[in-house]
Amino acid sequence: MNIAVNNGDWSGSWVAERLGVELEGDDGLRALLGLALRRNPKRAHLLVSNVLGKHVPQSPAVVYGHGFALGRRVRDLLGETEAGRAVVVGYAETATGLGHSVADGIGLAPYLHSTRRPVPGMTPAGGFEEAHSHATSHLLLPEDPALLSGDGPLVLVDDEFSTGNTILNTIKDLHARYPRKRYVVVALVDMRSPADAGRLDGLADEIGARVDLVAGACGTVKLPDGVLAKGQELVARYEEGAAAADVSAAPLAGVAVEADDRSPHPGARGTARTAPTGPRATGDRTAPTAPHVTGVDLHWPHGLPDGGRHGFTPAHRIRLETALPAMAARLAEALPLGARRVLALGFEELMYAPLRVARELEPLVAAEVRYSTTTRSPVLAVDDPGYAIRSRLVFPAHDDPADGPGERYAYNVAGAGFDAVVVFVDSAGDTPELHAPDGLLARLGAHVPHVLLAVVPSYVPALTEESPAMLPEPLRGPAFSSYPSEDVGWLLQDLSEVTLEAPTEEREEAIQSGGAHYAESLPVEYQPSERYQALFHAALETSAARIAQAVGVVTETVLAERSARPVLVSLARAGTPVGVLMRRWAQFRYGAELPHYAVSIVRGRGIDANALRWLAARHDPRDVVFVDGWTGKGAITRELAEAVAEFEEREGVFGFDPEIAVLADPGSCVRTYGTREDFLIPSACLNSTVSGLISRTVLRADLVGPDDFHGAKFYRELAGADVSVAFLDAIAARFGEVVDAVDAAVKELAAADRTPTWEGWAAVERISEEYGIHDVNLVKPGVGETTRVLLRRVPWKILARAGAGADLDHVRLLAEQRGVPVEEVGELPYTCVGLIHPRFTRGATGADGRAVNL
Repeated sequence: MNIAVNNGDWSGSWVAERLGVELEGDDGLRALLGLALRRNPKRAHLLVSNVLGKHVPQSPAVVYGHGFALGRRVRDLLGETEAGRAVVVGYAETATGLGHSVADGIGLAPYLHSTRRPVPGMTPAGGFEEAHSHATSHLLLPEDPALLSGDGPLVLVDDEFSTGNTILNTIKDLHARYPRKRYVVVALVDMRSPADAGRLDGLADEIGARVDLVAGACGTVKLPDGVLAKGQELVARYEEGAAAADVSAAPLAGVAVEADDRSPHPGARGTARTAPTGPRATGDRTAPTAPHVTGVDLHWPHGLPDGGRHGFTPAHRIRLETALPAMAARLAEALPLGARRVLALGFEELMYAPLRVARELEPLVAAEVRYSTTTRSPVLAVDDPGYAIRSRLVFPAHDDPADGPGERYAYNVAGAGFDAVVVFVDSAGDTPELHAPDGLLARLGAHVPHVLLAVVPSYVPALTEESPAMLPEPLRGPAFSSYPSEDVGWLLQDLSEVTLEAPTEEREEAIQSGGAHYAESLPVEYQPSERYQALFHAALETSAARIAQAVGVVTETVLAERSARPVLVSLARAGTPVGVLMRRWAQFRYGAELPHYAVSIVRGRGIDANALRWLAARHDPRDVVFVDGWTGKGAITRELAEAVAEFEEREGVFGFDPEIAVLADPGSCVRTYGTREDFLIPSACLNSTVSGLISRTVLRADLVGPDDFHGAKFYRELAGADVSVAFLDAIAARFGEVVDAVDAAVKELAAADRTPTWEGWAAVERISEEYGIHDVNLVKPGVGETTRVLLRRVPWKILARAGAGADLDHVRLLAEQRGVPVEEVGELPYTCVGLIHPRFTRGATGADGRAVNL
């Protein structure tokens, strides 16, 4: 039935009236959902749940009750026997608490939720992307590898079921790894369009399994033509007003006014200052004074997981249920006398623990208890009763997130009349950023008289690994690589006699389907045509001085800021030519003979721990400087930081600095670089023939044991086409003419603010959404990464910045040879971006291997 949109108390009326949105569905749908706006290239409106406990403070009994009731329905659907064999998986970040509540309702089901917090040393049991989310990458990191390998029903829980893409992707990924006969999809609301409604049945037929759906309510959102553009315009208009208010306390005529912290406090919501255009956009970016924070020791049971990030078993549930009354009593004692309205505020993925404590607290105190959590999702706030997000607190991330720093948000807290807020964080989130003048605690203190902090110990599985007794000496040329022996020592094992190459189409299919990791095989080495080789040599002649200057700048910066006698450790193989050039610069300028080694790092698997052990046994880790060619979106930068931290914690060996030194940093991911321009580095044009004839590194369990270095191949048979040393010589020959420019640039950089902005990652997320890819791993930014896409992967299209010149000649030639369209883009933060085929199967290329347009 149709739910009429009117000017009543529904928290979706403001959006509905302005965008012409209609809800159709069950009678109770409007009580469950409100509407808000956000900046998103695919969907401007946001469905805001009133019972999820994320954006809208709600009674913890109501939040838990909805999830628990859905779990009971699943148990009835499956029957007692099958319910006892089920495993429940919830989605980060919004459904981590909901999924856990569903597992409680089922009764004996273990629970696991996806996470965006990787754990160094843990191999994911699965991973997938969430198309419409602000942050998309999900990892499954069960402590018990067997958790997902059974054949009992798998129950997947999300807050809403809209297009179904996330669920479908998950089932496909997990079914390929752990096939089973039955799946159950659970959501608070099923909002699929008629076009999407049959996709679950189609998937069930495709994989030969039963797929059921259990939802609290059903409906659809009817959107008029042009709603996306209209919504984006509305968001932009209100955000402009909010931004203007950031620099002026006076209302601005014709725009919305931000900064609700300027209204009197304490107390309930004051009178809103309304600009002539209507309700104001509300937010908090002012610098509050540090509040007094009362710490609360819950006496969380030792060794009990804080949630389902690594699995939560029925035995864990029994321990928690036993401890909850005492934890709630301690919290009740810590609340200020006379508190009338109390908020239990969870922290992103940490939803279940604060929910359960708050639910236990609710009947113990006279105060009205509400529950919500912080989030990384940006939403426009408008102070109007017909809008779901009335206020927004903005604060920096405080748990050192894997995807870099960024803003976080707490909605509908400011001005909501709370006289006490209990902030729940896990110990990973109890950082200086949390307590900073612009941190979450200070933001809350500007609006709430009493702020309490309860820290739950972060649960990280114990990872043990015996150190090998002996590691081999590094491989050197000419026995391994065409580089002179003094240029680099390879901390790798020689796999030259093993057949590892696979056709590009087969590798891409295996990688995207989850059937194999990219480091388990090698692409067939690209053999350049005469025309392409001519382009390489022309590019080298044109850019040699430019590269020489960047080499000098990054080397001088390392010598001045990192170590007077650095140990260069390049990330094989793109970093290795740069490491050799840095070593040659130090020799040219100072007569220094710097040690240089090449090691393997693999996205998703980390750096070679055995190589770090070897280095730590022979060098001071504080002198080690990791070197790479360039940054793209920064994935390897984050991978290295996590891997080094995990290694130091496990091995008790400290001092490695994970800050990478790079020739070019167009992604703004590091502080030590030669340039931040995105230009052609000719070594990116070729594969092994410009990298000492060494392949990409290989990490495969049947080839690389726990006491082995990662592997690689030496392509001796390609010696006739090798230009590795010629490339180095051409750059080094220009050192003398760039000394003055290097010194000037180093002096300028020393005084500059080089703090990474991670703008590359943000651009990749935007492009992923705009082009409907929904997988940041398939977006490769920058000239170097685009070249790799064309040489090694199955490319879909190339985005080129309008007006890009000779730096892209080789890209255009490769694209022409592979039949890949090059699309010029007016505003692009990189010179070019390569897009890997987003829906690849073996049939996505023709018989000649050329790309097929979608």
